[in-house]
Amino acid sequence: MTAQTQPDSETLLAGILTSLADDKAEDVVQIDLRGKTEIGDYMVIASGRSTRQVASMAEKLADRLKQEFGRLSKVEGKETGDWVLIDAGDVLVHIFRPEVREFYQLEKMWLPASSTSRTN
Repeated sequence: MTAQTQPDSETLLAGILTSLADDKAEDVVQIDLRGKTEIGDYMVIASGRSTRQVASMAEKLADRLKQEFGRLSKVEGKETGDWVLIDAGDVLVHIFRPEVREFYQLEKMWLPASSTSRTN
């Protein structure tokens, strides 16, 4: 894929999910935002076991998005590794340490109680 050809949000989502799976992300949840908000088409929430793993997954994902999709992502929070936000345009990715994820409970803000879509 060339840098001029922008991937659709489903292609981007698939690449993100693959990258997170390759890096052993835990409790990966994808949320379809289409029709709910203008911030993006999808949100992905995942956990890492430690600040080091969270920061590493975020760095690898940002590199992969740049290499494979020509997508420069905005990355926030990588320095502390508790909660990293990667804005890939159509897909927003949140990578948390489990305790921080439990505290903020982003899934509950975006999903009805019965429609959690987890992959693992």
